Amino acid sequence: MALPKIAVLDDYQKLSESPFERLRSSGYKVTVFTDTLLPYNHPDTPQDAKDALVKRLEPFEIISSMRERTPFPDELISRLPNLKLLLTTGGRNASINVKACTVRGVPVAGSTAEKRSPDSTTQHCVALILALARNIPQDDASMKSGGWQTTYATGLAGKAFGTIGLGRLGVSVSRIMSIAFGMKIIAWSTNLTQEAADEKAKAAGLPVEDENGEKTFKVVSRDELFKSADVVTVQLVLSDRSRGLIKADDLGRMKKSALFINTSRGPIVNDDDLLAAAKKGSIRGIGLDVYEIEPLPKDNEWRTTKWGEAGRSQVVLTPHMGYVEEDNITVMYQQQVENILRWQKGEAMATVFSDSGY
Repeated sequence: MALPKIAVLDDYQKLSESPFERLRSSGYKVTVFTDTLLPYNHPDTPQDAKDALVKRLEPFEIISSMRERTPFPDELISRLPNLKLLLTTGGRNASINVKACTVRGVPVAGSTAEKRSPDSTTQHCVALILALARNIPQDDASMKSGGWQTTYATGLAGKAFGTIGLGRLGVSVSRIMSIAFGMKIIAWSTNLTQEAADEKAKAAGLPVEDENGEKTFKVVSRDELFKSADVVTVQLVLSDRSRGLIKADDLGRMKKSALFINTSRGPIVNDDDLLAAAKKGSIRGIGLDVYEIEPLPKDNEWRTTKWGEAGRSQVVLTPHMGYVEEDNITVMYQQQVENILRWQKGEAMATVFSDSGY
């Protein structure tokens, strides 16, 4: 009996090659795609692009996906009659309609990664904050073109750090900004209470309050956070409730000297409103690692605008690198290979999804 055909999607760095060689050497046909086609379920994706994605995926019985880079909504799943096993990386994935897969009899399995502190996304968020505050990309470009100092840096010590969301990543980033830079942490999310924030501070090994009675993680209103924070970071999970949550009114309350960073998910912020604020220069700096559509189209204004000129904001862009560490991704691919071999033998797989996890 012929072995199933395997597609590895969206492997930009070709990190799957070594782990999946184990399958190739056993006779499996493995096809690696290093690009990403337009998302099937985005409202702006034309029908011919949807059909192109189906044509790419239709021949394969096993599909290895990388996080949310290629979403699998109900309609796409229904158009893949050969699909028998869908793999992803991580312990949950909101972009896969697990229920639709279950109805089809297609198991969905993820992977786990070694827990490290601070984690990769936390490190990337802090890096973006520092890149903006210290003008690192701009000064690097100036030096390499023969220039010297062009503007001033922004100090962080003693200033207000605003986190929208105080979950695992919100706490992790806030802890660093508090300890390393002496920033005062203020937090908001829809259901966040001061009692819960105090418990999170204790769990992070921080005092609940300082000698003056000031809370380490101080819960404030949404308006107060945007109005008073010198740095605002988005630390929410994308959901129907959080999609488009941050709008022009929020951004309009920010200080002109403030920095805005999003390493969570692009659609949490209204992209048109953020772009308008950046063009007006109403915020000093914007750091983005996530976007409405990924990969970000080459003609997108975030790419093509000359930021930092003519009164526009300074903008630092990275291509959704928050979780992209060689060791992490290699381990996740190794776990996918193990799951394929278990599935082929009829054995129980690891990290099987019963739902998307959100």
